[in-house]
Amino acid sequence: MRPLPTYLPALITPFSQRGEVDTKAHTHNLRVLADRGIEGFLIGGSNGEGPYLEPGERGKLVKAGRRRKAHLMCGIGAESTRMALSQVEEATDAGADSLLVLTPTTLTRGRDEAVLSFYRAIADRSKVPVLLYSVPVVTNYSLPLELVWRLSRHENIVGMKDSSGDVVRLQTIVDATPRGFALFSGASKALTAAMAVGCHGAITGSGNYAPELVLKTMELAKQDAASARRNQKKLSSLSSDVEAHGVPGVKAAARAAGLEPGYPRQPLTRLSRGVETSIAKLIN
Repeated sequence: MRPLPTYLPALITPFSQRGEVDTKAHTHNLRVLADRGIEGFLIGGSNGEGPYLEPGERGKLVKAGRRRKAHLMCGIGAESTRMALSQVEEATDAGADSLLVLTPTTLTRGRDEAVLSFYRAIADRSKVPVLLYSVPVVTNYSLPLELVWRLSRHENIVGMKDSSGDVVRLQTIVDATPRGFALFSGASKALTAAMAVGCHGAITGSGNYAPELVLKTMELAKQDAASARRNQKKLSSLSSDVEAHGVPGVKAAARAAGLEPGYPRQPLTRLSRGVETSIAKLIN
């Protein structure tokens, strides 16, 4: 496996106005961010509209990214083990270095053994390392700490992204999991605190529109949390204003930062011109 970078942006997926994946724009975005210091990417995560990707599209996005020497993590989002394994095969055949697997929730919320079975089946079958993904703001479900502890013992489950923004929870996971288990924070506002409690790094949407600020904040946080405070305050304010508008907000900010985000896939829609202009002023 390519080493896990300490930071990966949750990369946006550009769609045409007709809703087709725009691989040319995707390749442009990878190049622009790599030139700004990004060494790894999460493709098909929440900000990449992973739940909306159709069969074949994950593979297309990963293959386009394989032209660069970067770590490519691919998001897996399915409610059944069978569906998830199909996505796993597609992503790994296309060259993904690792997988970030979203918690299933529709029929499994509160059924811990079913969730445990889901992750173990994927980890057993995957040719590349697997990371757990808990994002309660999207799923209204936090992966229980007991399950995190049990799953972290699987030899092919190497880490986790937790987007709760709860630093106490992050500290608890760091303390409970084996050494080398790579915990990533998914909340820009908790980046500095997450590093202070021992997280490996972060995976956030803010890397699409403020990569230099994110990387600088990460660098300072590793050295001295107090010295990172000014950068963290700026990042927290910016990400809150942008991400209050969800994926369309991230895409509007990414456009202002020089990326080609295209359109969101329906039912999501572009923001009004006035709101996009307001977001652009925050970036420039």
